[in-house]
Amino acid sequence: MEFAYSARTRMYMEQLTDFMQKYVLPNEQTYVDQLNVAPTRWQVPPILEELKATARERGLWNLFLPDSEHGAGLANLEYAPLCEIMGRSPIAPEVFNCAAPDTGNMEVLVRYGTAEQKKQWLVPLLEGKIRSAFAMTEPKVASSDATNIQSSIVRDGDHYVINGHKWWTSGIGDPRCRILIFMGQTDSRNPDAYKRQSMILVPRETPGIKIVRMLTVFGYDDAPHGHGEVLFENVRVPAANMLLGEGRGFEIAQGRLGPGRIHHCMRQIGVAERALGLMCQRAHERVAFGKRLSENDITLERIAQSRIEIDQARLLVLHAAWLMDTVGNKAARQAIAEIKVAVPNTTLRVIDRAMQLHGGGGVSQAFPLAFMWAHSRTLRFADGPDEVHRRQIGRLELRKHM
Repeated sequence: MEFAYSARTRMYMEQLTDFMQKYVLPNEQTYVDQLNVAPTRWQVPPILEELKATARERGLWNLFLPDSEHGAGLANLEYAPLCEIMGRSPIAPEVFNCAAPDTGNMEVLVRYGTAEQKKQWLVPLLEGKIRSAFAMTEPKVASSDATNIQSSIVRDGDHYVINGHKWWTSGIGDPRCRILIFMGQTDSRNPDAYKRQSMILVPRETPGIKIVRMLTVFGYDDAPHGHGEVLFENVRVPAANMLLGEGRGFEIAQGRLGPGRIHHCMRQIGVAERALGLMCQRAHERVAFGKRLSENDITLERIAQSRIEIDQARLLVLHAAWLMDTVGNKAARQAIAEIKVAVPNTTLRVIDRAMQLHGGGGVSQAFPLAFMWAHSRTLRFADGPDEVHRRQIGRLELRKHM
């Protein structure tokens, strides 16, 4: 594994860092202000579309896609430091059209979509003109075991009829959301539990889709993106909307979640770096009991431990990215599972230390730390909880010694 970044990666790193410092970070508060003064929080702040247009003009667009026909053609190892830079701001991934769940949905369409599906949905997603949602998790079953998913997709002539109750359908609240990828059962009696599920494209405006409520995350609504609890009642879509074929939902899921998991972890390194930067700034500026906080040994210890843990986490992420590039996602599954456990937990520890150093302000809206902590905490569930990944890691490790 080479530790030096490629010339192309270094070029993008410089351009992204410059763009973040000049355009994204200075406009975070503008984004919040515009969101809060709108008639509803479920509208897109104008500053976001302005930033997207500027980023696209500069070629900082769709960097996540390894397919050079649609994206920058970067390998996972090349994209990792770029994703980390984007992770330093909650609005940055969308600015560069590299935000979930659109990234995962675009990857699904690139890999498994038909020519017509790509023309209708992939092209506008790549152009940033629409957004999408992903409907997999269900409230009535333990969806960490996806074989439990009960929603149904039933063939009826030239259509499929969809019924189900989903939640944490991320992206459903966005007024630009035009397409969902839905996972449900097409063959509940198949003896192979991993061939019962399928994925299908569901246009957002299809009759029968009802948002029960938008869910909050530690009190945050994540508007205008949001996470919905959604009912699908006799939703009819053309049979041509099926992805890859009946019974291949798990195959698609594995192709989608591998890159999705590592992208989350890449961004989390950026979150942790920003928290550490805020910690150092606060330690230098704040005076208590007659001296700066940076003069206390406990502060230096916390800063040092955070630096160590972030560097460890980054190396794990880069190693997983390197394996994905060299031996493939399936062979890299243990490394991917390791970072999915290690990185969010590392980020949470760093943010917690930063919050402690900020005192009461650290848990308020005066600083971004509380929001950063809440979002990072959800990643111990997203794309599979820690327990599922530890189970996989343990089994794979045991297999080596048998």
